Amino acid sequence: MMFMDLVNIIIGILILLIGVLIGVAFLTLLERKVLGYIQIRKGPNKMGMMGILQPFSDAIKLFTKEQIYLNYSNYFSFYFSPIVSFSLSLMIWMVIPYLFNMMMFNLGVLFFLCCMSIGVYTLLIAGWASNSNYSLLGGLRAVAQTISYEVSLSLILMSSIITIMDFNMIKFTEYQNLVWLIFMMMPLSMCFLSSLMAETNRTPFDFAEGESELVSGFNIEYSSGGFALIFLAEYSSILFMSMLFIIIYMGGYELNLLFYLKLVFMSFFFIWVRGTLPRYRYDKLMYLCWKSYLPISLNYLLFFLGLKMILNYKMNLV
Repeated sequence: MMFMDLVNIIIGILILLIGVLIGVAFLTLLERKVLGYIQIRKGPNKMGMMGILQPFSDAIKLFTKEQIYLNYSNYFSFYFSPIVSFSLSLMIWMVIPYLFNMMMFNLGVLFFLCCMSIGVYTLLIAGWASNSNYSLLGGLRAVAQTISYEVSLSLILMSSIITIMDFNMIKFTEYQNLVWLIFMMMPLSMCFLSSLMAETNRTPFDFAEGESELVSGFNIEYSSGGFALIFLAEYSSILFMSMLFIIIYMGGYELNLLFYLKLVFMSFFFIWVRGTLPRYRYDKLMYLCWKSYLPISLNYLLFFLGLKMILNYKMNLV
């Protein structure tokens, strides 16, 4: 029986990973199409019908390009960090409350925060191991940005956790049958959404990959498979963050058409922001986190903590 359970879990994990990779492939197609419409130009339209085969041609192109070997790089760290980054971005998906063939984490939110924190090291090592000033500056920027926003991100998450008093993702679904948390926590949810953009290095917070001043940031020395893995890790994180926002604030996790429509809308929102907003200034990004999001998240945390204590006290009196 134990063996069959293990086989079921492995099959579930494989289905998950294949689904995520296909989703990432077509998210890139969606992004290029949407940006094409926003900028009033042609998007990908040559490969297959409406460019539907474009993601596969991109994958073949990326993985068959020449892999460069840097003489002065830290060889092992340089090639190992994209693999770890990609593995972590796939590991985070284990916290989603699956309804079949999969284990479910009772401490899913903590696991998510741990994986996001370890992801900082892969960026730093990728920038440092390249032995390039541009890469190192990009890596340092990414670390400062990610660490700053993880503080407010954790505190915002704590408000939601105190409301439901559980770390399990499935509990968010049970508590949002009557009303979505986005209506109860509107300012917090907007702070959370913009923090997710900073966490995934997306426009307008993509300072780790500033083309104008850092050429391409921490990934400048990568080519072929190394660059492709960094690229896949970033887009996998975007898909996961979209799903996380839906689970926590927009009704939870239910395998129905509405859930997938919400997921497509949130992924589209990330792309929409990229096509609409210019890049922020780096010092303003830091001020936004430490002077705006941190006080807001702390005040809301104290408010929800006090509200929970009052409600529990009244229930005990009854």
